[in-house]
This record gives sequence, structure tokens and C-alpha cells, in this order.
Amino acid sequence: MLRLTAERLGAALGGSPLVRAELRWPSAAGIDLVGATVRASVAYGKHLLLRLDDGRTLHTHLRMDGSWRVYRTGTREAAGRSPAVRAVLATASWTCLGLQLGMLDVLRTRDEARLLGHLGPDVLGDDFPGRLDEAAARVAVDPRRPLCVALLDQRTVAGLGTIWTAESLFATRRWPWTPAGALDGDARATLLGTARRLMTRSVAVGRRGGLGAVELAVHGRHRAPCRRCRTPVALGSTAGPGSRPDGGERAIYWCPSCQAPP
Repeated sequence: MLRLTAERLGAALGGSPLVRAELRWPSAAGIDLVGATVRASVAYGKHLLLRLDDGRTLHTHLRMDGSWRVYRTGTREAAGRSPAVRAVLATASWTCLGLQLGMLDVLRTRDEARLLGHLGPDVLGDDFPGRLDEAAARVAVDPRRPLCVALLDQRTVAGLGTIWTAESLFATRRWPWTPAGALDGDARATLLGTARRLMTRSVAVGRRGGLGAVELAVHGRHRAPCRRCRTPVALGSTAGPGSRPDGGERAIYWCPSCQAPP
């Protein structure tokens, strides 16, 4: 989960000046960050923001395949020779490698709102409880959209991916393709509150034992017995319950018994 990645990068880089900074990205290759110090490492939705003490922010997005890894500076792994490495940030103690990043740019910290302004409230943000009604209203902006599609739209709420969309819909017994407008505001707020609770718990578990320690109810468990009713878990996509995911459609796992159509 990106929030854990942000915490790891903040712990590794925060408070010490960068002694090495390589941005292997065409539009950022000439930017020099050496000497700057990371003062904050923040996740907003699926965006990672490394805020520097010189008024700049390094913004990255992992997309589907990206990751950040942390190694002790001076070790063989910290050399960053792999062609998959898109960014190298190092202090005297720790080196962070950004691999297969989907997006990278450097901007003024004061311009972050321009970059993120189109996004909905961050599900894990401290201000999310106070914005719950706003987020619930965003879910039904297009009342005909299936819930699974609305939740995955980062303009609705930021931070939900296929895992926690599926898990939240299962936890609330919602058929993933229910039209968003079929739920009243309280029901939509309950769904979003459930998503925040599940994700918050996964962050806590991840801090203790890694994300592999998080037990999922339906996601990734195609044909396995539902943990609630033992019905085999089904696999559909954002296009519908009988449609398999492809390059343009996202996978949606669900229980045909616990999440029967309304």
C-alpha cells in the first residue's frame, strides 16, 4: 500500500541531505536535487509526494507495476544499475530506488493543488471523516454508474484500487454492479466508511508484518470458498459480472451468494 511506501521513504530519507539524486526520466533528467533534504513523504490517493526543504516536490505515481525499494547506501543493491530503475535518491545512510514508475515530475510544492485538484477526498486522509458526505455525493454523480466503477474513479475518492473496492463491497454485501444512484446517501457513506476502516486496518497490519499478512475475503480468491458462506468466489470486471478483465477493464472479485443482485 502506498501509505506504507511513503512512511518507509520518509523514515529512510527524512532529515538528511541527499548525496545522490538521479532522475532517469526524460522530462526530469537535468534536474538536480543533491543537497536538498526531504522534509515530508506524503501519499495522496495513489500519488506519492516527496516534499523537499527547497520548496520543490518530487511527485511519482506507481501505476500498476511501479515500486520503491530501500537499501543501505554503499551496498551492491543500492547501486541501482537495473534498467527498471527510474529514480535514485540517497542520503549517506539509505538509498531509495524507484522501479518501473508510471509517472515522475518535479514541481513547486505550492503547486501541488494544481496537480491533485481533480482528485476526490483521500480515503486514508486525516480529513476524510469530515468530507464523508462530500465523498458519498461524488459516488452518485452519475447515478447509472456501477458502484465498482464509481469507487475506482479517483475523481470520486482517491486511494481505492481493485483490492479494497472488492473487499468493501463484500463487507457491505453490495452487488458490485449496483447503480450508484440506487443507494441513498447514508448507504454510500457506510460503504466509504467501511473502505476506510478496512484500509486503515491493512496499514496497521502491514506495519507489523507486511502486506502479505493481510487476509482478504474475496480479492484474488477466484473459485476459492467464500469465507462467509463457502460459495465459490466469482471473477468479473468493471464491464459486468460475466466479463473477464482485459487491458481496459479492472478485475472485480465477488461472492454470488453474499452479494446477490438487488
